[in-house]
Amino acid sequence: MSEELNPILCERQGAVGVLTINRPKTLNALDTPTLLALEAALTELERDDGVRVILITGAGDKAFVAGGDIADLNSRQGLRHYEEFAEVIHRVFRRFEVSDKPTIGAINGWALGGGTELLLTLDIRLVAEEARLGLPEITLGLFPGAGGSQRLIRQVPLCRAKELMFTGAQITAAQAVELGLCNRAVPRAQLMQEAMALAGQIAQKSPLTLKLLKRAVRDGAEMPLGAALAHEQAMIGLVLDSRDAHEGCSAFLEKRPAQFTGA
Repeated sequence: MSEELNPILCERQGAVGVLTINRPKTLNALDTPTLLALEAALTELERDDGVRVILITGAGDKAFVAGGDIADLNSRQGLRHYEEFAEVIHRVFRRFEVSDKPTIGAINGWALGGGTELLLTLDIRLVAEEARLGLPEITLGLFPGAGGSQRLIRQVPLCRAKELMFTGAQITAAQAVELGLCNRAVPRAQLMQEAMALAGQIAQKSPLTLKLLKRAVRDGAEMPLGAALAHEQAMIGLVLDSRDAHEGCSAFLEKRPAQFTGA
């Protein structure tokens, strides 16, 4: 099926749901139909109890997401942009950020503009050694407006975030790892293999505990420490009410692999 009819490929490989942005002719640029298809695919994977980890990558060997559709942006005025494209991209990116299922990015190539902004919403990021990241919007007289200006300053030192946004410079995969934007760089030929292996490792853990851990980390990051610790205390209390917690402890004592069910 052509990329115009199917801009997002969604498949399940065991307990891992794989989303592929399928617009290689446009370097996987994000437009409104693609974002809506991405949201629908994410919803499908979130509702599938058999999917424990969600992995996202780009089609082709050049780009993860090379950004937005510049011609489309140039055709818009502020209010129309705010009510249409900006509303959609903020909602979809936030859906990834708050998903209860762990998310992994396999960044197979250029992640520029919206590509870096999408990357910033994912839990774990593996990046191909040849990839380039950046927020070049300033060179167009714009600035990162899909969450990038706010998420970046919360994930890297402020002075480094400002340099990236003020200059629009691209950085290498190695620099992205050094900066803390990505977990590690791997050869492109091994990227999906390593990402799937990592996803499989996480998928073996309790999905209920992962969900509550994600909530503790996500919500706690926006709280004062005292409130965050109280929130953590509540979350671990909920975990100890689960069968998975007692299955894990029993398996350890009985020297056998745990069989987590998410209950």
